[in-house]
Amino acid sequence: MNRLYDIFTFSEDYPLIFTQVNFWIFFAVSYFIFALVNKKIQLRNSYLFLISLFFYYKTSGLYIGILIFSTLVDFFIGKTIYKSEGKNKRLALVTLSVFINLFVLCYFKYAYFFTDAFNSLFSTNYEVFNLLAQWGNSFNDQNYFTVDKIILPVGISFYTFQTISYSVDIYRKKLKPLHSILDFGFFVSFFPQLVAGPIVRAESFVPQITKPTVITKHHFNTGTYLILKGLIKKMLFADFIAMHFLDRVFDTPEMFSGFANIMAMIGYSLQIYGDFSGYTDIAIGLALLMGFELPVNFNSPYKAINAGDFWKRWHISLSTWLRDYLYIPLGGNRKGSYASFIILSIILLGCMIAFRNMIVVFSILTISFTLFIISLYNYKVRNHINTNINLMLTMLIGGLWHGAAWKFVIWGGLNGLGIVVYKFWRKISPYEFKNQWYVRAWKILITFIFITFTRIYFRGESMGHISRWFSQVAHNMDWAHAIDLLVHYQAVFWVMALGYISHWLPQNVKNDIEAFYGKSPVFVKIILGACVGIMCYQAYSSDFQPFIYFQF
Repeated sequence: MNRLYDIFTFSEDYPLIFTQVNFWIFFAVSYFIFALVNKKIQLRNSYLFLISLFFYYKTSGLYIGILIFSTLVDFFIGKTIYKSEGKNKRLALVTLSVFINLFVLCYFKYAYFFTDAFNSLFSTNYEVFNLLAQWGNSFNDQNYFTVDKIILPVGISFYTFQTISYSVDIYRKKLKPLHSILDFGFFVSFFPQLVAGPIVRAESFVPQITKPTVITKHHFNTGTYLILKGLIKKMLFADFIAMHFLDRVFDTPEMFSGFANIMAMIGYSLQIYGDFSGYTDIAIGLALLMGFELPVNFNSPYKAINAGDFWKRWHISLSTWLRDYLYIPLGGNRKGSYASFIILSIILLGCMIAFRNMIVVFSILTISFTLFIISLYNYKVRNHINTNINLMLTMLIGGLWHGAAWKFVIWGGLNGLGIVVYKFWRKISPYEFKNQWYVRAWKILITFIFITFTRIYFRGESMGHISRWFSQVAHNMDWAHAIDLLVHYQAVFWVMALGYISHWLPQNVKNDIEAFYGKSPVFVKIILGACVGIMCYQAYSSDFQPFIYFQF
């Protein structure tokens, strides 16, 4: 009874997370009721909306109010956009939707970041005050909200982009608005992907909402296979190596050799992939069991042969969202605007001033100003420069989406720079059109090293922390004890090797494994499920390991 009470009441100690028993009890009960109501579309949608709200309440408590607010705003703005005839009115309404959504996101996620940047730039001392918490607590005697700190609601970055896509797609006449607010609420809050994606586009998911439930054998086989695969990725390849090696190194990089720090970064590339793609595999699998299809979010990203190819394979729902709702509106590959140039300059200037490196500031501004002057007098140069500016701006904003810190901007900028540099390199590369296996392997290796290197700005807790990592790599590799390290943490490195080998398996081999699972009898599936459960239990730690992307 106590466990059931914990499941159905809000408690930070018992969140509904895919790796916790509580979630699977919740899903079993929810799925049983779903089986009873799924034949009636409106009842099904209303039921899934309600249990999704409950699921979000379990992860964020009273911050569920922000989700409901976003749902109400975009539902009514979407209907008004569709009914409006005038182009200017439609544009004003979609602008209002985007503004409200981004304002809410920026308040909760970037209030401290922007305030600190402003204080640093103008030598002021402004402080952020949590007005929402003060207002919320005024309605009762108990203080439910923390006033002295703005807490980031879980999943706000994901559902904000979803609601924006709904309004924009209606404005672009790609979509008709939903008639029921319960249906729209279901679209915004569908619990499998609510807190960590994939980001669901309105034009692809909304049409599914009005269709009858169809759950085929293929849905069941693929869904359960993805769930088992996701649990292995998360609990074995991500959590095990993090708890037994990676976290120790990253907590105190100066206590470990440069070799250990490099191995930790290689392990981190596996951890973040296993953690994030594991979540989306489980989310997609759960959705399939209910007859809904979510977009593919990963496609063997460490098989990428360049930085651009990597971002076509990694977090696909975000990269395509940024492409369609940011990069293309800025001009994409065709043209650019001076507004994007100005925004890019402001971001770079803010980044440099934040680190008070005036030599770099002067260099960046000199190069930017020179390119700007050249572009004024040469159309081809202007078009080329503006295209790359659009790309860099998109990647910088994509980096900032991941976290309210300059290190994320640097991370996004490095990835954008990698894409831009490759655009020039491919024009002169003697290997660009060669398809030999060793050429492809070399491209994959170089890309993997580059992506792994940039992730120090993603994983490092602060710039000081990142500097200590670089210091160890530069001055204390300690090759003499490298073998000792590998032997001491051999279990971790065997798991890492298994993880990367499974990732780099040919796609046809992976397809054959999935096909074998799909064709196998039910009792074989049960045995495989039990084996995965035992393996995950053996790798399980009593220390709660949340999914990494919950913080975004």
